[in-house]
Amino acid sequence: MPPFMRRRPLLRAAAVGGGAYMAGKRRAQAQAGQQDQDAAQDQRLSDLEAQQAAVPAPRDSGDQPAAPSMTDQLNQLADLHQQGVLTDDEFAAAKAKLLGT
Repeated sequence: MPPFMRRRPLLRAAAVGGGAYMAGKRRAQAQAGQQDQDAAQDQRLSDLEAQQAAVPAPRDSGDQPAAPSMTDQLNQLADLHQQGVLTDDEFAAAKAKLLGT
């Protein structure tokens, strides 16, 4: 058997082995890149959570106007009654509703 005939199986094995090595190396690099991206995303999420925990909750006292007091509401009803906008029955019903009776 000539010597070049024996080399073909060796060359074929070397080519297959080298291809498999390169494929494995690329796959490992891709997995490492994905792990790096996941770690960076986890870090960003942790930073955002820390920022949200550090920011105090907004207070509602200055954001919304205060509801009128019961005295103011009663005075407004009395003014409407005196102006003739409300009848005696409507005034009595609104006053009872306001007072909760």
